[in-house]
Amino acid sequence: MELSQLRTLREVAETLNFTRAAERLGLTQSAVSHQIKSLEVELGEPLFVRAKRGVLLSEGGRAALEHSIRILDEVEALRVRLPGAEGTPSGRVRAAAATQAFVHLFAELFESFMKSHPRIELTFRTTVSTDQTVADILNGAAEVGFAALPVYSPSLQVRKLFEDELVLVAGPRHRFSGRTSVSVRDIAAERLVLFERGSSIRRATDAFFHRVGLRPELALESNDTYFVKLMVEHGLGVSLLPAWAVREEVAKGRLVRQAVAGHRLRRSVSMIFLGRMSPPATRAFVDFMLAHREELEAVAHA
Repeated sequence: MELSQLRTLREVAETLNFTRAAERLGLTQSAVSHQIKSLEVELGEPLFVRAKRGVLLSEGGRAALEHSIRILDEVEALRVRLPGAEGTPSGRVRAAAATQAFVHLFAELFESFMKSHPRIELTFRTTVSTDQTVADILNGAAEVGFAALPVYSPSLQVRKLFEDELVLVAGPRHRFSGRTSVSVRDIAAERLVLFERGSSIRRATDAFFHRVGLRPELALESNDTYFVKLMVEHGLGVSLLPAWAVREEVAKGRLVRQAVAGHRLRRSVSMIFLGRMSPPATRAFVDFMLAHREELEAVAHA
C-alpha cells in the first residue's frame, strides 16, 4: 500500500468522479483507475460502486477512507517535525460555512491567511445548514466549519469566535421606514420572508418567535440570502437577518433596518473541527482564526 494510492482514494472520494480526481492530482484517468484497482486488490474489497454520474463509496471504501485520511494527516505531521522540513506548515484546509458568511464575514481574513501562509491551500465548501456543516466535518469533506448554533458532538471541538445580532429589515417604502425600532406586536401583523428550516438564521428566528409567543404570517421561504433581501426590498414582507448581511443594502437605501423593541437577537458564531490531533495546516488555520477574533467581531458589528 502506497501513500500515492491513499491520496488518490481521498481525491476520488471527495470528487466522486475519476476524471475530476485525475485533474486535481495531475494524473491520467487510467492512472487513477489503476491505483484504485490495485488498492482494491490489496484490501480485498471494492472501494467504489458505479453511479449514474460518477461513483459512490462502498461500505469498505468509507472505512478505507477514514483510515487513509488519518494516515495522511499523520504523515504530514511527521514531515513537518523532521529536521529537514521547512518551518512553515503546508497542506490543504477546506472550510465549510454558509455562502453569506464567506462573502460578508470571512473574505478579507481568509485573503490575509492565504498571503501569510502561501504553502497552505485554502478552499471553501458552501453549506445550506448548520447540520450540513457539521456533517461535512464528521465525514471528512472539510477540516474546519463555521456555525451559528451550539454544536454538541464528542468528536468535535468548538471554539467561539464572536457574537452577531439579527435585525428586522424592511423595504424603503414599507410602513416601518423611518422608524428605529418596532414592537413584537408590529411584527405580528406583517408577512415574513424567512430562510428555510434548518438554517442557523431560521432556527434563531423561530426561537425568538417561540420565546415571545409570536406566530407571524409567512410569505416566502428561501435559503438564498440575495433572494430574501430582494423580496424584502420589493415589499413582499419583512425579515430578520444578521446586521452584517444587510450592511451594504442599508447604506444604499435599498433596505431599512430596525431593532426589535425590548429584545436583542444575538447569536454566537463558532468554529468547529475534529477533536483528534489536526494536521499542521489545519492547526495553523485554527490558530489564525482564533488570533483574529476581535477583527471578526468588528466586521460583524461595523
